[in-house]
Order: sequence, then C-alpha cells, then structure tokens
Amino acid sequence: MSERAFTGPAGPRALVAEDEVLTGEAVALDLQPLGLGLRALGGLIDAVIGWALYLAGAIWGLGALAQAGVLEEGTAQIATIVLLVVCLAVLPITVETLTRGRSLGKLAAGGRVVRSDGGAIGFRHAFIRGLVGVLEVYMSFGAIALIVGAFTPRAQRLGDLVAGTYSERARRPALPPASPGLPAELEAWGSVADVTRLPARLDAQVTRFSSGAARMHPGARARVAAELAAEVAPFVSPLPQVSPEVLLAGVAAVRRERERAALRTERETAARLAGADPLTGAPA
Repeated sequence: MSERAFTGPAGPRALVAEDEVLTGEAVALDLQPLGLGLRALGGLIDAVIGWALYLAGAIWGLGALAQAGVLEEGTAQIATIVLLVVCLAVLPITVETLTRGRSLGKLAAGGRVVRSDGGAIGFRHAFIRGLVGVLEVYMSFGAIALIVGAFTPRAQRLGDLVAGTYSERARRPALPPASPGLPAELEAWGSVADVTRLPARLDAQVTRFSSGAARMHPGARARVAAELAAEVAPFVSPLPQVSPEVLLAGVAAVRRERERAALRTERETAARLAGADPLTGAPA
C-alpha cells in the first residue's frame, strides 16, 4: 500500500495511505473504493435500465403515437433522439444528483459515488459524469470505462477523473460484538491500558479464549490461559498483577471496546461527509 505525506496545521508530518481520505481535522478515514468488477456490474445494471426505458418509450410510446398518426415521421425522429438523450444522460444525472451518488446499479453493487475527499457529490459532478459517460459507457459499450478503470488506483472511469469523484464501498463492516465488559478489578486499569501493540494473531487467540473459556475443562483452561498470558504480557502496559484469565478477559474487553469506538467514529464521520444518516447510510 503506497502512502503520501501530509503536513498538519501544527507542522507534524503524517503518512496517509492512498486508499484513505484525510478530513479537515486531519483524520484519515479508511474509505474503501469499490472494485472494478463491482463497478462494472453496477454500470451494466444502470445501462440496461437506461436502454430498457428508451426501448419501452420508443416502441410503446412514440411508436404507438406514430402509428395512430399523432406524430409525423420527422417529428417522431426528433422525439426519438430526445428520448434517447433523456434516458441515457438526463435521467442518470438527475438520479445521481437527487440520491447523492446512488443509482439502482450502485445500490445493487454496494457502492456510492462520492467526491475525492469523501463528501457527497452535487449536480456539477453528476453532470460531468453523465456527459462523459455517454461517450465511455454507451458509445464505446463500456470499453473506455473498463480500460481507464483498470489503470487507476480507485477503479475510476474517465468521468470520475474529470469530475473528481470515485465510487466508494457503501456497505461498511459491521461493528464487532460487544465485549462482556472489564472485570471489576481492572476497571481503573482499563482507562489507561495500552494494548495497541498486541499482534493480530495474539488478539484473535485472546478473543477466542475469552469467548469459549466457560466451555473448557478447568485444568485445560488454566493451562491455556497461563501460556497465552505469558505471550500477551510483553505487549500490555502497564501489566496488572492479576490472574492470567482475568488479564486475558481485560485485554479482550479493552480491545473490542476501542475497536467499536473507532469504527463507530469512522462511520459517523464518513456519513457526515457524504450527507447521509450515520446509522442507515441513507441520504439525509
């Protein structure tokens, strides 16, 4: 993963990954872009809907009026062109503007079009994307969009590059399950504990042990807890003077609660940037 340097208001430099968005408060949000495959699926769904509406309007609407003699041949041709423009350009632009980057295809693929800074798009962004999309999606049958998307970091098509947008993964990971809570003797320790250096492998082992300890044989549980606590101890500061099982329960509770708080904050900040409801993700 590549990184870029950022100089904050006070001067310190920070490294921000390319797939992260830096807010005005210098908080890096891990907003994952939608993959090229899912983007192609969403675009295909939107294109099929656009063509279906055009064919339905041309055959059952304008065709019926022409056969009934209401429209002359020249007028029918002009109306057909207008209908094509409405279905392939005006309608997508209107939908993206009103829904802030969510169309039926993007909803099905789990994505949403946002600005490069993670904020909600407006009419200007949707207008540029819609006009360029006529060329790269409809006139080239999606070939230009696929080629450009394959060589951009966020699978951006040409319209995204011009408008300064990309497709964000709207389906965020669920919050981790609530922890059983800190043991009573570790309540004061939990507010100052540093367990951030715990490796992912050990963290997973501690979580599994804490959730399944009650089902283990007492002898085996004590032995496993002692071995696991010995591995965890170098990564915990300050190290409380408690039994191995209590230590593991405390570490698991602190890790889960802080993960939930971080994910909740990130989700609320991302939703606020995009102008969506933090809980449902629906446009505000």
